[in-house]
Amino acid sequence: MNYNKTFIIAKAGVNHNGSLELAKKLIDIAAEAGADAVKFQTFKAEKSISIHAQKAGYQKQTTDASESQLDMVRKLELDEAAHEELFAYCCSMDIQFLSTPFDLDSIDLLNKLGLKIDKISGSWRY
Repeated sequence: MNYNKTFIIAKAGVNHNGSLELAKKLIDIAAEAGADAVKFQTFKAEKSISIHAQKAGYQKQTTDASESQLDMVRKLELDEAAHEELFAYCCSMDIQFLSTPFDLDSIDLLNKLGLKIDKISGSWRY
């Protein structure tokens, strides 16, 4: 890594809404914009969200108010196969795949993919 160059990260987060095709479009846009990396989020909803968690007011307005917070977040999960596909797609687009893991299994998955950088709770590990 060149520490004398600004490293630009496009934050995709969960804006793919659980869609692999939309995630690829976010990668395309990030690559076209000249970003060095695109960052997603990696998690298992059951490991991060309580079954008793309530949705925020804005979430109730923009999603199905009758579904739980857990069910809403489950729709945003990307499984291992999706991560592998997005990682490979990033390589083909010459942009680095990054992700923020939210649980230990997600850290293991990202390590398995061979990410060069991890984003964990507001800090970076090189």
